[in-house]
Amino acid sequence: MNQLKLKTIIIDDEPLARELIQNYVERVPVLSLVGSYASAQDAVREVVSGEIDLIFLDINMPCVGGIELAQITPRSTRIIYVTAYEQYALQAFAANALDYLLKPVAFADFMRAVNRGVEWKKMSDALEHNGALVKDVIVVKSDYKTVQIALDSILYVEGRRDYVTFVLDREPFSIVSLVNLKKLEGVLPVERFMRVHRSYIVNLSKLTIVDRARIVFGETFIPVSDAYKEKFSEYLRTHSVAGGPVALEGAQ
Repeated sequence: MNQLKLKTIIIDDEPLARELIQNYVERVPVLSLVGSYASAQDAVREVVSGEIDLIFLDINMPCVGGIELAQITPRSTRIIYVTAYEQYALQAFAANALDYLLKPVAFADFMRAVNRGVEWKKMSDALEHNGALVKDVIVVKSDYKTVQIALDSILYVEGRRDYVTFVLDREPFSIVSLVNLKKLEGVLPVERFMRVHRSYIVNLSKLTIVDRARIVFGETFIPVSDAYKEKFSEYLRTHSVAGGPVALEGAQ
């Protein structure tokens, strides 16, 4: 198995502080130093590339400070602020900070921040592969655990921002996972699942009742929106559900 490596850069206009952090970085095998910079301007190309995992970043620097640089830093890159000033902590954590270290930085504090970075990277990598399909099972992350969900057990999936809820057939519980509904739509087999609304994907084999512009699962009514009405109507014309032919009218 490949060893985890976090691509790292240092940005600090104070040479001694920059050299200390560089020395620390070079002592830690999990960190891979990509560059060390005396100003935010010099580091912009690396910062916006999306290739960097961790930035050790000073706050008070000429021209462009650390808080300002955070505004153009991709969310896939995490920032560990290194500063002599305590009063910027709230601003720093609001600006995507993973940790906040006060100068002069002790190695133990440095390692605490690095360990946070390692845990973040592991979680980030796991979520990147969240929603993987393996034969008739979809593998997702839920409550920091890996869960396998049989496709045949899914009634429907409801999306809310970056989360989805898998509602299962004959199960009293649902499974919540941090995965985007659009990504999930691209993973689930199209002959078995269909998106019928911006917030819903349904298991076509579970359809039993369609009441005009609504799919009925027990006491749950799932709307078929105008954007998906034609495709869903075509499916109903070529397949049968309990109750016979269905007319879709009045979609919302």
